[in-house]
Formats: sequence, C-alpha cells, structure tokens
Amino acid sequence: MTVGCVIHGQGDLRVEELAAPAPGPGQALVAVRYGGVCGSDLHYWRHGGVGDFRLREPMVLGHEVVGTVLSYGAGASGPVPGTAVAVHPATPCGVCPECSDGRRNVCRDTRYLGSAARFPHVQGGFAAQVVVPAEQLRALPKGLGLRRAALAEPLSVALHAVRRAGEVAGKHALVTGAGPIGCLVVAAAKAAGAARVTVTDLLPEALRYAGAAGADTVVRADDPEDAGWPSEVDVAVEASGVAAGLDTCLRLVRRGGVVVQLGMLPPGRSAFSGNLVVSREIELRGAFRFDGEFDAALRLLAAESSFDGLVSAVVPVREAESAFALAADRNVSCKVLLDFGD
Repeated sequence: MTVGCVIHGQGDLRVEELAAPAPGPGQALVAVRYGGVCGSDLHYWRHGGVGDFRLREPMVLGHEVVGTVLSYGAGASGPVPGTAVAVHPATPCGVCPECSDGRRNVCRDTRYLGSAARFPHVQGGFAAQVVVPAEQLRALPKGLGLRRAALAEPLSVALHAVRRAGEVAGKHALVTGAGPIGCLVVAAAKAAGAARVTVTDLLPEALRYAGAAGADTVVRADDPEDAGWPSEVDVAVEASGVAAGLDTCLRLVRRGGVVVQLGMLPPGRSAFSGNLVVSREIELRGAFRFDGEFDAALRLLAAESSFDGLVSAVVPVREAESAFALAADRNVSCKVLLDFGD
C-alpha cells in the first residue's frame, strides 16, 4: 500500500491508503518526496473544479512532483534507479494538429497529472509512489536539490507565459497577481532580461514575496494613489485570474503592446475592455501550461538559490488538509510543499 491525497468533491480532501502501483511497459515507478500545492489543486478542493473542468469522480491531486526513481517496466529506460528526478506532468498525444504544429501544450488529447479535463480523470502525483511514462522523467541538474526542484512545474508555466509575451529584454513588464505563479513570472521576466518589473496585488505579504522574486516595484492594487503605479508598460502578464487584473493590464500596456492572460478566469463568460484591444491595437494572448520550458526551468533553478525563499512551508502529507488551508491563505504563504518522505 501507499498513501495519497484524494479529492472526492468540494471540500472533501482525504489522505487515503492506495494500492501500491507497479510500472507497466514504458513506465517508471517513482518514490515521490515533495509535491507542490498548486492553485488548481486548491480550486478542486474549494470549488470542486477549476475553470470549466469539474470533478466527476475521486481523483488523486497533484502535478508538481519530484522524487527518486525506483524501477522501470518492460521496455522502459531512463535515469538509473536511485536518481533524483522531476516529473513532467503532461503526456501529449503527438498526432493532433496542435502537436504536429509544435504546440504540444495545447494538445487536444493530452493527459495531465491530477486533471479533471477528461473522463476518466487523470490521476495525479500526490502519492508516496506513482507510475508515470518513463519519458516524463528528468534527472535533476548537478547542485539542484529536490526541495527547490519542486518549483520546476510552476516555473515552467511562468517561463511559457513570458515567452508568449515576446521579446521582453530591456522592457518594462507588469505582472498582476503575486501568488506563486505571479512571483515566478517575475523571476522568469528578469531572467529573460526585463529592465523593470512592476507587480500588483492586494496583499502586503504577497507583494513581499514578489520583491524577493526580483520585482523592482510593488503596488497595492486597491490603492490608486500608490506612487508605484506606472504610467504605461511594454508588456503585461495577468496572473491573478480575476477580471480586474485583466482590466489593469489592458489599461496600462502601451499602444501596440502585448497582454498575456495566464491566470485561469472564473468559468463561463468574462467581461473585458475589448474596445481598448481595438483602439490601441493591443495583442491579447493566452498562455496555457508549457512544454519544453520544463528543462529550462530545471536549469534556472539549479543556477539560482534565491528561489528557495518562495517555498514558505513544507508539511507532512498526513496533514494535507492543513497544508491546503495554509496554501489558500495568501496572507501568510507563497508555495507550500507536501512532504511524502518517511
């Protein structure tokens, strides 16, 4: 048997004993050490779904997982057993038009750990032992420990969003929302050469984490008199997932600028300032998950110890519900990790 975090419905998170998995052909068995609690995990817990993806059966949560290779199934190979690895959570189909066009992150038939986007749901990685396709394993670069490596998946999301913004070197970037993803967007933008990054949020503690991630200016989103508000920016990444954040981006980005919608907005239709998109020829782009950025994220994490400051707590898996409550309280936390170690 192994232990795992299973969501049964809105507000119904359970730590359960699960059958010990065995790797099949092409698969690897991994002993998970850390799993990062993501905003989507919190949505499943608090609301029974994320965006338009609703729970229809119990599901093991989690897609930000790292651990150690235990064994392989028939015909599978990869890092030798005992190697510390990060798990790329996506398995694109490889044959749809999007995959053929090099956009595997929007594959129409992908499988993503801990996702209710399809039925039966894809079970996630919040278990002490998980089986995944062997090709999804990435050996950690030299000097990168498992704790910091647990940020690889959300950092990949941030790197992809910054790439969707186009060339940011030497430019002023705005990030609305200083949650874990927003803070990692700050780090990704600075790594891409952004000259200045301004971050907005409602919470002082969130803005403190944004500063630790490299933000040049932080602004209280509910204070129009805050001296940090820029007159305009070159690019903007909306990472809060609320309509007000998108409105801020559209109003502050320069004419002909780029706005990237990264945060998942509430389900259904969302109103936005469409006339600004027209009259200022603003380019509004979506950013969804990532693909090759995962390897770049691991390299960046290996090179920068400053990312350690974004991990605000590590909680034993048996206390998963308290970990989720802590992760949901942005007054006190940034990234919360579940610890599946002995």
